[in-house]
Amino acid sequence: MPYELRIGLRYTRAKRRNHFISFISLISMLGIALGVTALIVVLSVMNGFQTELRSRILAVVSHVQISGADGEMAGWEQVAADAAKLPEVRGAAPYVQAQGMLSFGQSVRGAMVRGIIPDEEEKVAEFRAHIKEGSLNSLQPDAFNIVLGSDLARNLGVVPGEKVTVIAPQGVVTPAGVVPRLKTFTVSGIFEVGMFEYDSGLALIRMEDAQKLYRMDDRVSGVRLKLDDLFRAPWVVRQLANTLTVPAYISDWTRSHANFFRAVQIEKNMMFIILSLIVAVAAFNIVSTLVMAVTDKQADIAILRTLGASPRSIMAVFMVQGALIGFIGLGLGVLGGVTLALNIDVVVPFIERMLGTQLFSKEVYYISSLPSELQWRDVTTITAVSFVLSLVATIYPSWRASRVNPAEALRYE
Repeated sequence: MPYELRIGLRYTRAKRRNHFISFISLISMLGIALGVTALIVVLSVMNGFQTELRSRILAVVSHVQISGADGEMAGWEQVAADAAKLPEVRGAAPYVQAQGMLSFGQSVRGAMVRGIIPDEEEKVAEFRAHIKEGSLNSLQPDAFNIVLGSDLARNLGVVPGEKVTVIAPQGVVTPAGVVPRLKTFTVSGIFEVGMFEYDSGLALIRMEDAQKLYRMDDRVSGVRLKLDDLFRAPWVVRQLANTLTVPAYISDWTRSHANFFRAVQIEKNMMFIILSLIVAVAAFNIVSTLVMAVTDKQADIAILRTLGASPRSIMAVFMVQGALIGFIGLGLGVLGGVTLALNIDVVVPFIERMLGTQLFSKEVYYISSLPSELQWRDVTTITAVSFVLSLVATIYPSWRASRVNPAEALRYE
């Protein structure tokens, strides 16, 4: 073992005034551990929120959407077949989508009316998993059934079995003027995906019924695609733009909901910067610890210099001492952060039971539980940044130790 490493470790283990390590050194360790723990847990929770938000949105929204250039598309079967030639495409489903107004009694609500084929829609969305009442299979041709979002049904005051009137904005010209088209539908189901945008503003009907209501004959609004890897959606869009022979507008989930995910990513980056300052403050406490150690060990430094130790060796001794403090704090922080991030679904309910309250009420928050997704890439980044900060904090005190004049240090010894 090099003597610089041996002496640095000895200084770290040595007792000073009956303490295993100085109080400031201990605070530095705990500060680094706390900062690293907070960073890992917060970023894991942010990852969990991002994943949960993405899964809820994509339960309703397809990965890729091909819509007609003028809002309508003929020959959707050929478009779906062309898209299915790409190996990334798992499923395709046609849809008809238009604005509508739903009326029940004295209640009137605007909504997006989407015509689907249930068996085909299952290939691109996950409505069946979010049905609370009724069944998606009730949407049969000419049955004129409708499945509503939970908030939309509550605002209208309807339950399965009751009838609502769907008003299409495209009117019929009569001698008395333009009269809107009306059709009565029977509520056959209610779904809840946990996103207010869809639970309060989306209604599902059979595609053939939607074509009749909006007078689209055999045309559809477009085709929705589901991919094996949702992060390949931008690449698939570019490929489809080069291969489709019909005029169409192609978009993917990263564009249609860019604001949601951009906001989450910006917040995650800002939390990383803010919490890194905690680690930086704790790391630079090492400076005061080593300055005190240098002052206390001036006589030892002078003796080492007279025995032939170079300034670089003296500098290495105290860098070892500071790096060890940072390494111990970092190890404790990584251990605590990973443990807490992996068990946050147990810790949060325990805290709620202790406090007798619910931290995330279902009536207020879309996501009522605290999700966590530990990504080892984040752990590696946090570990590297924290260790570099700890090493940087040792440079000045170690350099100061290497500049100690042996004669001055031993004058009063």
